[in-house]
Amino acid sequence: MHSLTKDIIKAFTANAYPKIAAGAKAYLRNQFEFVGLQTPLRRALKTAIFKQHSFHTEKELIACAKELWELPEREYQYVAIELVAKHKKLWTIEIISFFEYLITSKSWWDSVDTIFSLHLGPYFKLYPQQIIPITGRWNTTENNFWLQRCSIMFQKSYKKDTDTVLLSKYILQCSKSKEFFLQKAIGWSLREYAKTNPSWVKEFVENNALAPLSKREALKHLG
Repeated sequence: MHSLTKDIIKAFTANAYPKIAAGAKAYLRNQFEFVGLQTPLRRALKTAIFKQHSFHTEKELIACAKELWELPEREYQYVAIELVAKHKKLWTIEIISFFEYLITSKSWWDSVDTIFSLHLGPYFKLYPQQIIPITGRWNTTENNFWLQRCSIMFQKSYKKDTDTVLLSKYILQCSKSKEFFLQKAIGWSLREYAKTNPSWVKEFVENNALAPLSKREALKHLG
């Protein structure tokens, strides 16, 4: 086990609070166990420990992150995501396979949404040639709506650099889905882009058949 993993476990266990763990577990519908840490304390402990460790290769980084990911308590998955995000300089084009592993295992909105924000957005900026082959496959998958959600949301922070042709395509390919998390993603992606180009979003919503939830989310701040 990597020394960072050991230090994280030791620090988190020493500061565990069962009442917080119970509340967090209930909030995520009893799908995951928790150590029991308030978010500010978890982040402070994590940050201090990160400063004490260094990584020199992507392989070492992934091995440590995977150790954290495979621990049963949810806080360790959060740390794994943050650890990988901190070391972008070590990312190679191949790390996308590890990101896909994170998206498709122990999946829920709290991990997936952090992954597309901290990992996917920056990754596809680094390796734009990967956008079509990777997100295109995710968008048309029939057995994992989390991958579809990521294909729609990876451009969340791109603003004026958003590829609206691709966004439109990915939204419309999923627009008939009854899956809540996909309908929400469609609306959320449009709402975010509306901060940059509200007229485009209004026109898109008017001209395409979207679920009521998606429409509400898209137009939430447009009146």
